[in-house]
Amino acid sequence: MSGFDDPFDPNIQLSGKGCSCGRHASQAEHRQDEDARISRVVESTVMRALFPHDETRRNFIRAVGAGTALAAVSTFFPLSAARALAADRAALEKTDLKIGFVPITCATPIIMAGPMGFYSREGLNVSLLKTAGWAVVRDKVMNKEYDASHMLSPMPLAISLGLGSQAQPVAVAAIENINGQAITLHVKHKDKLDPKQWKGFKFGLPFDYSIHNLLLRYFLAEHGLDPDQDVELRIMSPPDMVANLRAGNIDGFLGPEPFNQRAVYEEVGFIHTLSRDIWDGHPCCAFGVSEGFAKTHPNTFAALFRAIASATDYAHKPENRADIIKAIAPANYLNQPIPVLEQVMTGRFADGLGKVRNVPDRVDFDPFPWPSMAVWMLSQLKRWGYLKGEVNYRQVAENVFLATDARKRLKEMGLPVPASNYARYTIMGKVFDPAKPEQYLKSFKISRA
Repeated sequence: MSGFDDPFDPNIQLSGKGCSCGRHASQAEHRQDEDARISRVVESTVMRALFPHDETRRNFIRAVGAGTALAAVSTFFPLSAARALAADRAALEKTDLKIGFVPITCATPIIMAGPMGFYSREGLNVSLLKTAGWAVVRDKVMNKEYDASHMLSPMPLAISLGLGSQAQPVAVAAIENINGQAITLHVKHKDKLDPKQWKGFKFGLPFDYSIHNLLLRYFLAEHGLDPDQDVELRIMSPPDMVANLRAGNIDGFLGPEPFNQRAVYEEVGFIHTLSRDIWDGHPCCAFGVSEGFAKTHPNTFAALFRAIASATDYAHKPENRADIIKAIAPANYLNQPIPVLEQVMTGRFADGLGKVRNVPDRVDFDPFPWPSMAVWMLSQLKRWGYLKGEVNYRQVAENVFLATDARKRLKEMGLPVPASNYARYTIMGKVFDPAKPEQYLKSFKISRA
């Protein structure tokens, strides 16, 4: 059975039949699938090397046929030996790992990789440790109580630079999710849809060094409100946001799912703005690991990356979301009602204002750690006074966001990678060029820089 099957279901067999990941009828079928994936990676690598121009490769195969092409390549390149070499991975330095997570949908790949078998497929025995808030996550990573952890993507930048804690090198091995956040307001504010009416509001946020803080500040400032003078920002754990909204302690929050949808489900809040409508494709959470762990356990780190990246790619596909919801919903993970998670993960949801919206990319998952995203975060940390003085944006971004490593590993896995590590982004209509962060910083009317 798979790890998320109900053991009290009389129709489920608990006799150990099936494979280690629960997605195949037997371990032999599981291994065949794994071997086929490895073979495809090797074959793709060889063909890309032989035919740098894809049109040439396609013309060659059309001319001689796939079987003849494979035989021809095999006569001068030892494909079988290469496949065997790829399958014979280096020994893992450590197999029993502790990985922390905060119970939000951003952590979906890290969580589902446990019950759905992605860790065990790589020979890893992972203990997933549910953690109450981000300060605790930071401290446990710094104290080496966790081998790796779910983190907010600006956290490794902050920890590495010594912002809010002692400096310690922590890296973003992979981004977990993109989009997937929202601004939610208390139902008593249904008559205040214009953000210019929010002066004096109290907002909840999960952490200072979070994309939530940076996006909410950006959103408020674009509407003419100074986030340090015109509103109050309060740090609170994501699971506490709905309770604080109900109690009237805050007027709204920019927080992770499923708590925006949970506020609607409990009829205490409505979804005002999805974070994708501020910056479509923005990063949110990351898979973070200390530099010391990655260097001391390189083979284990590589296996962990493969497990997380495979799970992230699996979570990206809408057709897999129903199984994922079953995997992450139980009490030891998100502990949320299935209807709430379905609305979040499918993007068809009630907004609390009487409408049912259909936004399929409301949440998405993409592992590539773009340094250009890190440069944007650094620009905003400096804008609001968290980071002071001269900043070597590119150097810091590339030291913390391990794009070169990720590109190499994703290619080896046969997963897509972007052509460049840097891209421009349009955020609320304003273009960010990662080559000109200081120029971008000086363009804002409201700023502490």
